[in-house]
Amino acid sequence: MKILIATEKPFAAPAVSAIRKVIESAGMTPVLLEKYSDRSQLRDAAANVDGLIIRSDIVDSAVFEAAKQLKIVVRAGAGYDNVDLDAATAHHVCVMNTPGQNANAVAELAFGMLLYGVRNYFNSSSGTELKGKTLGIHAYGHVGRHVARIAKGFGMEVRAFDPFVDAEAMARDGVVATGSAAELYAACPFVSLHIPATEETKNSIGSNLLSVMPIGAILINTARKEIICEAELLKFMEARPDFKYLTDVKPDHHVEMAIRFAGRYFSTPKKIGAQTTEANNNSGIAAAAQIVGFLRDGDERFRVNR
Repeated sequence: MKILIATEKPFAAPAVSAIRKVIESAGMTPVLLEKYSDRSQLRDAAANVDGLIIRSDIVDSAVFEAAKQLKIVVRAGAGYDNVDLDAATAHHVCVMNTPGQNANAVAELAFGMLLYGVRNYFNSSSGTELKGKTLGIHAYGHVGRHVARIAKGFGMEVRAFDPFVDAEAMARDGVVATGSAAELYAACPFVSLHIPATEETKNSIGSNLLSVMPIGAILINTARKEIICEAELLKFMEARPDFKYLTDVKPDHHVEMAIRFAGRYFSTPKKIGAQTTEANNNSGIAAAAQIVGFLRDGDERFRVNR
């Protein structure tokens, strides 16, 4: 069986070696496609493989149509909106993600951005400390839990909103559960976003939530750009010169925001939450192990399509 590792943005070399080892130890053959420049290259490479490991690469209906032997796709990371799940199901392909493997890396980036924001981008002006302040976490999954752990270490109060997580589980972590997103935003000068991009969440973060945030608020987005209603964000930042927006998912209006809101807006050049050696290794090895488990034993534990 052949397993394609297709990454326009490649894994680090040590991670590739580790992924190869997992695949080869199972008696399967790894195939590598890195830094490809055209999506037709992915379609061609996937034509005769049984498994596919990707990162942020787009796997659409055209890929599934071309990959007649394909049985499983694993997205090395938590988000999987770059895979057409309906097309996968129609072609009888299992899709998985690797939840939690990148979580600490993303959490550390989110908190680093918060420090960067409260210290005024390290521009030598007087900032503020985090001890005793309240951090809101929107979605208390793998990343949210790590953010809470770091924040507690800084002596912060932590609140979270997640309708899918029991309040008692949050309480065991020393986190206060809020009853709604609006309640979270109203109570917290700093909010870190960790919700996925779904039909329900796209464009869900807008003026209705931002307008209730306290003066001097900072919103941190290391999730997906699609969850932000950019038109409302632009209007809000114009009306609230005290507000900062920090992200590693560059908005569509990046150039305009960088000019209009200099000193209050920051975006990394590309998404870097999972760009650590440890996260590369963890997610890549997990993806390889999940493919082997599925093809050899039928293990569908992390399946995200039906």
